[in-house]
Amino acid sequence: MAITKDVENGVGMHDAQGNEARQPLLIHQKESSADSQGSIWMVLLSTAVVVCGSFEFGSCVGYSAPTQSGITKDIGLSLSEYSVFGSILTIGAMIGAVTSGHLADFIGRKGAMRVSAVICIIGWLAIYFAKGAVLLYFGRISSGYGIGVLSYVVPVFIAEIAPKNLRGGLATLNQLLICGGHSVAFVIGTLVTWRTLVLVGFLPCLLLLLGLVFVPESPRWLAKVGNQKEFTAALQKLRGEDADITQEAEEIQEYIEDLQTLPKAGIQDLFQSIYIRSVIVGVGLMVFQQIGGINGVGFYASKIFVSAGFSSGKLGTILMGSIQVPITIVGALLMDRSGRIPLLMVSASGTFIGCFITGTSFYLKAQGIYMEWVPTLALCGILVYVGAFSIGMGAVPWVIMSEVFPINIKGIGGSLVTLVNWFGSWAVSYAFNFLMSWSSAGTFFIFSAANAATIVFVAMVVPETKGRSLEEIQESLNSSK
Repeated sequence: MAITKDVENGVGMHDAQGNEARQPLLIHQKESSADSQGSIWMVLLSTAVVVCGSFEFGSCVGYSAPTQSGITKDIGLSLSEYSVFGSILTIGAMIGAVTSGHLADFIGRKGAMRVSAVICIIGWLAIYFAKGAVLLYFGRISSGYGIGVLSYVVPVFIAEIAPKNLRGGLATLNQLLICGGHSVAFVIGTLVTWRTLVLVGFLPCLLLLLGLVFVPESPRWLAKVGNQKEFTAALQKLRGEDADITQEAEEIQEYIEDLQTLPKAGIQDLFQSIYIRSVIVGVGLMVFQQIGGINGVGFYASKIFVSAGFSSGKLGTILMGSIQVPITIVGALLMDRSGRIPLLMVSASGTFIGCFITGTSFYLKAQGIYMEWVPTLALCGILVYVGAFSIGMGAVPWVIMSEVFPINIKGIGGSLVTLVNWFGSWAVSYAFNFLMSWSSAGTFFIFSAANAATIVFVAMVVPETKGRSLEEIQESLNSSK
């Protein structure tokens, strides 16, 4: 029987036909001293170290929102040049995402994170010392490559080291710290210069590099490359000195052997009739996540608020940063209680309303009526939008993506979906300033329409995956083709 696990979200192991298998690595193993409070400190320390990479991810994405006016003034960038600066991060991230799997398999999870941290540091230094557009672009694309790799490696590493009873909770820290980095960049960016804000992205990289010295490599990767001695030592370190790791070590070895029996899938296999529904669901959610406008709002928040009539974007960006983390926590707590579909429907409805309110505010401004209401409506609309996105559309598409692909194509399917997501992020972040120059109201009405289409897509196409085995998910997908 061929078996595997969903490393990103911990949804379980299944055989190639979708049947729930005996889960040898982390899922159905017997409770042992690994689950005791006295033996999890290394797991907690390791997680705390690697989520510095998640914080770095968020800070990179959030950097451009509060810095647009400062950078354009000091460096003298045109609108199109700053659009390149804001969006080129996603070009680097696409390259990083495509190469991340091979890099993590070749030099290990820790090695991949070290490389990412070093490249991000180089990128931040380039931005800090930039006197013109070229160095700014180099710094931004370097940081993008680094977070593209981290976006894959961090959740994989956490899932591979965590015991069963902590795996779900620890996995949520990845998304939480991404939002945390994004929010901190927003808030601090309103208080300091754009060069000083570089430290918000620089320091997590240093902490990641330093912390990786003290944590073990993923035992699963060590077993996969045949490093038996270090594999045993790493597992023992993670589970505690007195823990009996014999059974878990044997199960990991069995898992690796079974994994190697699976045939390698190619990109062409995704378009077979048996898989096409999974592709539509996974890719479709990522497309709608991006065309709903999140990276336009996130990258250029300060510009939106200034356009709406605020003297600066500081108040709006601080409020945006303040609501993201708590609402993301609420979404994480509700995901396994309310289900994926209700969260997506509520989230998409909220983003539709938020964009419509914001578009209305800009329409009133263009018509010169009710001018005193324009800033308040714009602020309320953006806050509703960001809050609604944080509770569902931010995290749930990634969870569903990991659940709808069968095990034998999960790797190639996940790579395609990740690439689509980053490409959509680039397209929206690059086009946003030009759309705003064309029509601020029209831009947000377009985003509003896209979010309305998301509601229809979720209602008609996306299956509920809460509490279902992979077999049941696949049966649901195939029966509704």
